[in-house]
Amino acid sequence: MVNITRRTAIAGGLVLAAGCSTGPRFLTYDGPEVTSIVTFKSKRKLYLYHDREVLETYDIDLGFAPVGQKHFQGDGKTPEGQYWISHRNPRSQYHLSLGISYPNAEDVAYARSQGRNPGGDIFIHGTPGLYRRSKDWTAGCIAVSNRQVEVIYSMVKNGTPIFIYA
Repeated sequence: MVNITRRTAIAGGLVLAAGCSTGPRFLTYDGPEVTSIVTFKSKRKLYLYHDREVLETYDIDLGFAPVGQKHFQGDGKTPEGQYWISHRNPRSQYHLSLGISYPNAEDVAYARSQGRNPGGDIFIHGTPGLYRRSKDWTAGCIAVSNRQVEVIYSMVKNGTPIFIYA
């Protein structure tokens, strides 16, 4: 894992950007490009890749009902499939967040065939306020620590593919 102290951050390709000391640390990254994100729900792991090289590995929390594919709004499941990072939110109530492009056309079609809403607003994000770690607490998102989401936020660009496997 990348250590975000000033000395090792610079050596590891991360640089602390000037900013408000009371808000999240906005880091810049000039290391190898993150070309994909791979998540294994059953292992509770997220990997940042540059081509075939693993750059970083993180333990994750998922939706409150993590087993199976997300189909509907409110089901507590984390999606499975291929998506991409669609946008970023520096003012997230979960510290920082990276939007995942769920639902895709197949997700929408399935939900509509069942007369339901597929939901949305799926993110990789940090934690709220004075959070104490518990297992699988999100509404369907992928959660990491606030320190970890700062690093991920700095390394991952919009448009990066994310593969979410059971």
